[in-house]
Amino acid sequence: MMEILSQTTQYLTTLSTIFLGIFIEALPYLLLGILASGILEVFVRREFFLKHLPKNRYLGVIFGSFLGLAFPVCEHGVVPLVRRLYNKGLPASMGISFLLAAPVMNPIVIASTLAAFGFGPVFYGRIGLTLIIAILTGLVFTLQKDGEVVKALSQELLFDCQHCNHEIDQALSFKQKLSQAIVISGEEFFDIGLFFIIGAFLAAALQTFIPQSTLLALGGGPMLSILLMIALAVVLSVCSTVDAFLALSFVANFSTGSILAFLVYGPMIDIKAILMFTRVFKKKTILYLALIPLFLVILATLFINFRLSV
Repeated sequence: MMEILSQTTQYLTTLSTIFLGIFIEALPYLLLGILASGILEVFVRREFFLKHLPKNRYLGVIFGSFLGLAFPVCEHGVVPLVRRLYNKGLPASMGISFLLAAPVMNPIVIASTLAAFGFGPVFYGRIGLTLIIAILTGLVFTLQKDGEVVKALSQELLFDCQHCNHEIDQALSFKQKLSQAIVISGEEFFDIGLFFIIGAFLAAALQTFIPQSTLLALGGGPMLSILLMIALAVVLSVCSTVDAFLALSFVANFSTGSILAFLVYGPMIDIKAILMFTRVFKKKTILYLALIPLFLVILATLFINFRLSV
């Protein structure tokens, strides 16, 4: 009995420690994304925003994949920001390319990847594959109408916010606008934050009951190692700002392709991100968002593994 109680206590301690680690690591970036969302809502009028977007949907997808350079947010902060951009009238396909690319295509992550791996195949491969996969996935969604991709809630908010922006721009001072942005950010946090917390808890639970050492012991071969590192990225749910240094610890035992699979797919899709997607996208869209990048990452990194082994 005492042994079971001791083991249970140990599991709970490990679970809480890992949960707090994930939560504290990712929370600042979630808050940054939510604050940017509130500022965007209050200070940028929909007409001004739409005027400066590319008119061509295909060019828009490419534009969206580079938009992360202007928003230093990781995968946790980009979701509320994308939802607000949709409310401003951003095409669904452009938002998806931004959503998938931004966690890697931002100055903080580019700098951390460079610091960890230097100029080399991992650095170039991470940026190149992220851009290619984000653009290709975005192009797939140009074949669908925006209403088939984004939840109806975003469409309703779009009209409300258009009216609100007009009143805010005409009637409020800068201080009042800033106060309104903070209020909107607070509402955004309570809406999306719950799913972030649930996702962080699930990621911690998986790490507690499926030890990393068990997953690593299963690795071997060009294909299995890629699948293993993808699974590890999803389970660990490490923020993209620091995942390069974690990946560096695997270099001695894993191929370049599998390291890239970890660094490319993890920032696009993890447990927390999937749960947060439910506040923005329809179920079928979430499935596509998980499977299309997965297929492309496996295909590309498997090619890299075989290419480098020749």
